[in-house]
Amino acid sequence: MGIRQLKYFLKVAETLNFSEASRQLFITQSTLSQQILHLEQEIGVLLFERNSHGVYLTETGSELVPYARKAIAAAEACMEHIQDLKQMLTGTLNIGVTYSFSSIMSETMFEYMKAYPGMQLNICYKTMEELLVKLKRRELDFVLAFRPIKQDREIESRLIFSNRLAAIVANDHPLAKQRSVSLSELSTYNLIMPARGLQARNAFDNMTQNKEFDFNIKVEINNVDLILNLVHKTHYVSVLAQSTVVHEDGLVAVPIEVEESEMDGCIHMLKDAYIKNSAQEFIRMFCQNASIFTSIALKDLLER
Repeated sequence: MGIRQLKYFLKVAETLNFSEASRQLFITQSTLSQQILHLEQEIGVLLFERNSHGVYLTETGSELVPYARKAIAAAEACMEHIQDLKQMLTGTLNIGVTYSFSSIMSETMFEYMKAYPGMQLNICYKTMEELLVKLKRRELDFVLAFRPIKQDREIESRLIFSNRLAAIVANDHPLAKQRSVSLSELSTYNLIMPARGLQARNAFDNMTQNKEFDFNIKVEINNVDLILNLVHKTHYVSVLAQSTVVHEDGLVAVPIEVEESEMDGCIHMLKDAYIKNSAQEFIRMFCQNASIFTSIALKDLLER
């Protein structure tokens, strides 16, 4: 039983005339009669009585009419919804984000919500490891995070921008005017570090594992906003990605003088997964903002 057959059935039920129904449907009368016959054979009962006086609905035909209308309405609503999804007038987008991407993420969310008010955004902030697990369970459409040290074979990571680890300090900190800082110099300051498991901490530990320095870590926190708040109020130093403090008044990112300090900001997706239009548009906006943020970070460094 197809939607087209139900439409043909309803038209005959409305007109009680095969000739008039076929004219309104823009098909031949023989084609219409054949489709109604196929529908009756599939159901196993007659839907119309046909005699020399006219065409009449049978009891079964009359019972089928409201169900046919509901089925056609549901099918049309489904198609309309799909078209809305294509145009991003409605739908849901599930995005996983690590804490270091907060500044770029908030800017992109604002622009996206303004452009597509019918879309619902579900944003999940967790560690990269937790987010990639959710991605593989298909609970997320994509993840925004730095490239992991060890790549997962099920996940494709597309580069958005290149960033690097930096010492994050308040404007009045002695390091604030420097173009860069060495690990040796960094080891002389009290540190507020992201907790183990966060990407910046993973990158820092990986970068320093073979270096002979003792770092004076006073505080470890799994919340980047709280780290930035404490750096604002103290002379402690944190280590985060440069992009974390773009547009963060009162804080400065001082690049660390180590080759391994590079961090690649990526969009992570399941390999060969379908990327819906709403996701593609969000990614486009995010990449545009990431480019702007990277340019601002570079400009701030050159002007220091």
